[in-house]
Amino acid sequence: MLAGCGSTRWLAPIKEIGKTRKAGPVAESYVVQPGDTLFKIAFEHGLDYRDLAAWNGIADVNLIRAGERLRLLPQRKPSVATAPAKPARNSPPPVEAESPMENEEVAAWIWPARGSLLEGFDEAAGNKGIDIAGSLGTPVLAGAPGRVVYAGEGLRGYGKLIIIKHNQTTLSAYAHHSRILVHEGQTVAQGQKIGEMGSSDSDRVKLHFEIRRFGRPQDPLIYLPKSG
Repeated sequence: MLAGCGSTRWLAPIKEIGKTRKAGPVAESYVVQPGDTLFKIAFEHGLDYRDLAAWNGIADVNLIRAGERLRLLPQRKPSVATAPAKPARNSPPPVEAESPMENEEVAAWIWPARGSLLEGFDEAAGNKGIDIAGSLGTPVLAGAPGRVVYAGEGLRGYGKLIIIKHNQTTLSAYAHHSRILVHEGQTVAQGQKIGEMGSSDSDRVKLHFEIRRFGRPQDPLIYLPKSG
């Protein structure tokens, strides 16, 4: 059952609420794996990618090396006066080539897929976004304009995953695709088809959708349009 409000603005009624992934203990470091991006690592650990870059002295957020160990927490300040520790890299503050779009706030979001809402946002229970049911191959759309910063299946529990950077503070994530139709570095328009719904790393066909600001999960229903 659907409540429509335009070709891409859908409000799906809640069908069931359940528990999903729960966060584990906080790790202090992470070894970069082949195919990793700084955005993917920050997303996986609930961090702002700019903090992750600063803690590790990374000047170019697009360049990290497989096998490199990254600090996931800020360095503790010593309780007594000691010589300052050297940063992981001798480099200036992190910088990144930006498009004008990435300096703008998202004016309005659209629903990323047509379907019924299986599960709402409940970070305490482990669900950092919302789950939308659908059929295999249902189009998945970019909820807002931005740039693809991750497209792959290297994040356990998310299957084939797309992460879009919308500005300096906001990311969105789209999980469990059957097909990914975009690549890293690609600029996408709001409403552009980026993938097709599937069941990769899931027990059913669905789209798991997240919005994060400053690395923190947000309730997408606060940002998505209501039916009308």
